[in-house]
Amino acid sequence: MGKSSTSKNMEQYDAIVIGTGITGGWAAKELCENGLKTLVLERGRMIKHIVDYPTMNMDPWDFEHRGRATSKDRESQEKQARTGYTTGEDSKHWFVDDIKHPYNEIKRFDWMRGYHVGGRSITWGRQSYRLSDLDFTANKKDGYGVDWPIRYKDIAPWYDKVEEFIGVSGENLGLPHLPDGKLSEPMELKCPEKDLRKSLAENFKDRVLTIGRVANKTGNKVHEGRLNCQFRDRCIRGCPFGGYFNSNSSTLPAAERTGNMTLRPNSIAYEIVYDEERGLASGVKIIDTLTKEKLFFKADIIFNCASTIASTSILLQSKSKRFPNGLGNDSGELGHNVMDHQLGVGASATTDKYLDKYFKGQRPNGFYIPRFRNLDKKTEQKEFIRGYGYQGGASRSNWSRAVAEMSYGKNLKEELMKPGQWSIGMGGFGECLPYHENKISLNYDKLDEWGLPTLDFDVEFKENEKKMRKDIQEQAVAMLKAAGFKNVRGYDDANSFYPGLAIHEMGTARMGHDPKTSILNKYNQIHTVPNVYVTDGACMTSSACQNPSLTYMALTARAANHAAKEFNKSKK
Repeated sequence: MGKSSTSKNMEQYDAIVIGTGITGGWAAKELCENGLKTLVLERGRMIKHIVDYPTMNMDPWDFEHRGRATSKDRESQEKQARTGYTTGEDSKHWFVDDIKHPYNEIKRFDWMRGYHVGGRSITWGRQSYRLSDLDFTANKKDGYGVDWPIRYKDIAPWYDKVEEFIGVSGENLGLPHLPDGKLSEPMELKCPEKDLRKSLAENFKDRVLTIGRVANKTGNKVHEGRLNCQFRDRCIRGCPFGGYFNSNSSTLPAAERTGNMTLRPNSIAYEIVYDEERGLASGVKIIDTLTKEKLFFKADIIFNCASTIASTSILLQSKSKRFPNGLGNDSGELGHNVMDHQLGVGASATTDKYLDKYFKGQRPNGFYIPRFRNLDKKTEQKEFIRGYGYQGGASRSNWSRAVAEMSYGKNLKEELMKPGQWSIGMGGFGECLPYHENKISLNYDKLDEWGLPTLDFDVEFKENEKKMRKDIQEQAVAMLKAAGFKNVRGYDDANSFYPGLAIHEMGTARMGHDPKTSILNKYNQIHTVPNVYVTDGACMTSSACQNPSLTYMALTARAANHAAKEFNKSKK
């Protein structure tokens, strides 16, 4: 995919994009489609769509250990394994070796990483929700963090563009705090989920249940090189049908079709070089992981899309006489205000109904209950600010219930051939406030194998998140009980009350109005180095409670078109 580049010379490009994940792919697509000769750098190996998805068609019995991680896997992926699902045999190759790629925890932080072309766009959860002005004005209203320099109207047309290109299925609800989108046909709710939706409508006037808005393609719209979702629920492995959106099947091929993209894997970007005379960045320094050479590539525009933590690490390493504490870091905010969503709390239940009902295929999606706390005076809470939403699903229990069986022989065998009863559950996704003291920093005493500083994480959830968590569990229990389900049990996994586990890390190079309190302006440009854009999760000024990737993509598309417009104007 794309031309390769190995020259030691300072090759000149119109633009350089660092990273090939959710945002890097979008930056590459938009810049290339606007005519810019663009070098796209990826620190990891090449991954070609379909060709390099090794487990995409494997069944449970095809895996040597039936999909489970081995003790050897757990040794090398101790931190990657904290999610409970990233190091199974079907997906461990998408996540890094923690011994080879270390980091340091002053406080526990679960940093999940994928170093390859496509990055975590291959493994993301695909839930796609818009932020609203409830989110863009939150900091200004309650005084946490700084005010966003944009509002919903600024990003709405870019949400439209992104949704139509990636293919988001779902249902529009007409809620002001969860704006409607350009959605294709929704997936179907299962019987118990429909019961819960009906109960919410009858018993809770402020709550609604809908099918998740998910970047799995449905409907009749043509997306080049992609078919509709096949309901295999093997998305984390890479989809041979292109049934869900990732960079490898969508944005990178679109960039390649222009003839303007040079894709260079095995290239660790570690410094954006600042030109003191021009007051602009002049290019990017990389380490070629195959040859160990250090190379320098020049460009007029640089998009830093390496992911929230990695992008900020690059900026912190990019020191000069003008910026001794990292590129654009006059405010001292670079590396601060780390956020993630909290999860691992909710409730589950069972029902004896619908024993004659089953479902077709494996729906790669669940239901969603949008935020209903602190929307207005009526829903205002005394204990905590901001809010949370729920994701959940219903299913019929499977063979694992056999563990509880105390019989053998024919009766047991026949019993296991029948689907079990229905179970239903939901877990909360809660907003985290932007705390200045939650930060990452460079550690020059502990270098990685490339001689680069590792990162120290000093991040924690605090009292507001803890109080919100209590409400998340209580309300989940109340909703399941009101619907008449049985065996309702709340849960709160203390081991999940650590940042990073949601894999929604945000902040560290936030947008804002004032260069004294933020790193980026309203177009995602570094205030003091306007030819450098940061559009991944690092730019987020607050976290909201919605899955953030759709917003990253919309901000990237907007910023890349702004950059291309400015570039083309300067060349006339």
